[in-house]
Amino acid sequence: MTHARPTPKALIFDFDGTILDTETHEFRRWEALYSQHGRTLALSDWQQGIGTWDAFDPWLGLPEAVQARQAEVQAELRGLIHADIEAAELRPGVRVVLEEARAAGLRLALATSSDREWVTRWLSQHGLLTWFEVTATRGDVARVKPDPELYALAAQRLNLRPEDCLAVEDSFNGATAALAAGVRVVVVPNEVTASQPFGPNWPRLEAFTTLGALLESAGFAAPV
Repeated sequence: MTHARPTPKALIFDFDGTILDTETHEFRRWEALYSQHGRTLALSDWQQGIGTWDAFDPWLGLPEAVQARQAEVQAELRGLIHADIEAAELRPGVRVVLEEARAAGLRLALATSSDREWVTRWLSQHGLLTWFEVTATRGDVARVKPDPELYALAAQRLNLRPEDCLAVEDSFNGATAALAAGVRVVVVPNEVTASQPFGPNWPRLEAFTTLGALLESAGFAAPV
């Protein structure tokens, strides 16, 4: 007997690296800073901190003379990174998926290890701030990803069971958090997360195309 595939009631998106690829811009600027001082920033080291906080401190790999000027260097670096992000577009296909989800009656939420001010700034710039019914951010929880708390909170605020939601993530830490919360996940990696050690059975798409492709990869049926 064939069982019909379930239909999700909500999509819970990660933000950094998933909706807007802030992560690649940040890594490239840090990589350039390392190179400027004769050092090499390994992508595998950087990846430890993607989607979470305090897992990797890039300052420790720089010369002591640079560390002594951390406040000054950080201010300059932040300005460069923010300028890069300011000029960036959403990841290709993201807006199409969001539009299709809204048209299909799926609810939209955000679960991010970043703070509310950060995501508000960039969502507003791209006209998406009001698209998300629920937003769970760093300031709402005791522990960020890979802890499941952010995804559990997003589902709770939606008043839905975790299994009725689908998480959309780009990073290992983020996908780990979703799965630990009982939320199915689809990984859509970006340039700096593509080589992370995602589980062999984790649904993965190399790019955003359509809502149908996203749901199909996770074993969900499209809304009728």
